[in-house]
Amino acid sequence: MIGRWQSDLLASGAGPVAVRRALELLGSIMQRAAESGRIQTNPVRIVRKAKLPKRPKVKPLAPVTIERMRAPSNPRDATLISVLAYAGLRPGEALGLRWGDLGERTILVQRSISLGVAKATKTNTSRSVRLLQPLARDLAEWRIRRGRPDDRKLIFPGHDGEPWSGPAYQSWRRRAFKRALNAADAEHARPYDLRHSFASLLIAERRNVIEVARQLGHSATMTLNVYGHENSELGEVPRQSAEDAILDARAAVAHQLRRADGGEVAR
Repeated sequence: MIGRWQSDLLASGAGPVAVRRALELLGSIMQRAAESGRIQTNPVRIVRKAKLPKRPKVKPLAPVTIERMRAPSNPRDATLISVLAYAGLRPGEALGLRWGDLGERTILVQRSISLGVAKATKTNTSRSVRLLQPLARDLAEWRIRRGRPDDRKLIFPGHDGEPWSGPAYQSWRRRAFKRALNAADAEHARPYDLRHSFASLLIAERRNVIEVARQLGHSATMTLNVYGHENSELGEVPRQSAEDAILDARAAVAHQLRRADGGEVAR
């Protein structure tokens, strides 16, 4: 019966990831029932689970692309893009940041915003992330623009000072983030995908998989599966610090903008 139920879901167009999650939930319920003696065994254990699609290779956006996205954005959006790309936070984690979470060299990630409500992070644990100096400057400038709010305030509050609602985030993603992508002539990407850029910066520094995983907030196995090809493709490429990579990209984009402005004036 459970096998047919799974097959029917897949045949109706349900995604294999969603079906696997539903089956796992059912399995945990059945396991509790077996442990309490309501049923003899957990029948979900003998059902072959639907195969998951192969995960596409991650294609991190380069710092130059990130800077092209930031250039036309307003100060809030440019700073939020920096946090996503240069600290590797998930969007909900970035929206849950308070000024008191910032240290001199680290960012304490201990909450996430979902549908306007603060909750624990995806892994239900807190973590400390490196605060790269270019990002530290972005955040310092944004705090000044905000009138130097106290440590209890959100770094990226909604218009009413409260956490962003679900519709507010989706509106930002469809409009402001999409405009930034178009300005950078970048391939389709989600705000979540910017955390891959941070991972790529760490890998270019030759950080080991354990450290990269710790910064991103997931397991070493997942990190190796997702970013293993990135490490292999570096080959003999010289090591470069994340901060230097960001500063070089900012200098390059600033130079391009000056040249473009100069050409416009000449015409």
